[in-house]
Amino acid sequence: MELETILEQLPHKEVARCAVENARNFIEDIESFADKESILEETLNVFQQRLEGKKSAYQLRQAGFLANTLSKRSTTDISKFAARVYAQAIASAHMRGHAMVSSDYAIKVIQLKDPKDLDRVRVERERQIALARDFLKKVGTKDEHEY
Repeated sequence: MELETILEQLPHKEVARCAVENARNFIEDIESFADKESILEETLNVFQQRLEGKKSAYQLRQAGFLANTLSKRSTTDISKFAARVYAQAIASAHMRGHAMVSSDYAIKVIQLKDPKDLDRVRVERERQIALARDFLKKVGTKDEHEY
């Protein structure tokens, strides 16, 4: 089963949680900046509060823009795309489609790390699919939940 098909079956909140869980694997690939950790902490906090209904879509979008500054400030392609994995994952709490974009950026990071190793790309996508399946097993489909 393809990743997109699995994500479509999950409730929106779980799609977002799955995207952030996946993005955690790429945080170490983001260059270190003086405020990197505070940006990660602040944006993850807003993300969580959005899922709890305590922050508005506007506030989440602002957090997404803040997360994207990590990409804009990066000097290497690996760091830029790793930061985009994270920023898109944060944005997935607003629009579920950002989760798929985040996972595709993760594939790009793997390709940049070793352009000739297509097996690593395949393994990464399989890991993402397994993660999404785990979320689906834990929570069920969106039809089983209020949306």
